[in-house]
Amino acid sequence: MTAVVVLGSANLDLVYDVERIPAPGETVLSLGFGAFPGGKGNNQAVAAARAGADTRFITALGRDGSGDRLAREARDAGITLLDRRVDAPTGTAAIFVDRRGENSIVVDSGANALLTDLTGPEREAIGDADVLVLQLETPIETVAEAVAAAKAAGTRVVLNAAPSGEVPHRVLDGVDVLVVNEHEAADLAGPGADPMAALTGRGCAVIITLGAEGALVGLPGESPVSVPSYKVNAVDTTGAGDTFVGAFAAALDGTGLEALVAATGFATAAAAIAVQRKGAVPSIPTLEEVREFRDAR
Repeated sequence: MTAVVVLGSANLDLVYDVERIPAPGETVLSLGFGAFPGGKGNNQAVAAARAGADTRFITALGRDGSGDRLAREARDAGITLLDRRVDAPTGTAAIFVDRRGENSIVVDSGANALLTDLTGPEREAIGDADVLVLQLETPIETVAEAVAAAKAAGTRVVLNAAPSGEVPHRVLDGVDVLVVNEHEAADLAGPGADPMAALTGRGCAVIITLGAEGALVGLPGESPVSVPSYKVNAVDTTGAGDTFVGAFAAALDGTGLEALVAATGFATAAAAIAVQRKGAVPSIPTLEEVREFRDAR
């Protein structure tokens, strides 16, 4: 069983079903509402745990009812939680999902902004893991500190560079596998550059997710390999990328192109299941569901 540590955000997602995502200055009526566990770190930790990994999650929660709920549901998902309780509200996200399954999201970081200065037990958890999974919804200094701790211990680092933004060289230089979508890849590569060539040129493996078109897998000096997606009817794409990342980390076994392609194929199937369901965490499939889905195709 792969040992995965996820360091990242945890939010309570406030999800509104709408006919269309409102334009600036426009008010639309919601067709339905739900509150679900979310946050990129939390979603990825749940995805890794449900995919069969021994998963630990380092996060910050407020001393409030939302924090209690997120902690309870993370443990119910089989996650070993290393949570700090801080003097700030638990993070939230307002999510608008239209009839096509597309979404628009506004995040308030809340407690996530206080996830700083790794503790001894957190460093120990990173050192004991096979894979460390990171995203960019927590302070970048903490991300850099976690990368350094992982490299010192020989732990493999998977960075999901999302939300899109500037990533310091000291972070990227310590990444073993970079997972980005098309927009994030283009932003990191820079204007006019071929994203896969530019990013693998930094010396790491790169997975570029392409939504319904599947994913591209690249290693430095090798031709990219295309991994096809599955044709499904998307209901809600919220959390699909996080499902991919967590499932990928759980399935990652080996460093070569073949191992990366295999893990990407597994993650693509998990994400295809997730987009057919509403909510971020509620949509994440189990290992058995992914196996049954792939066997049926």
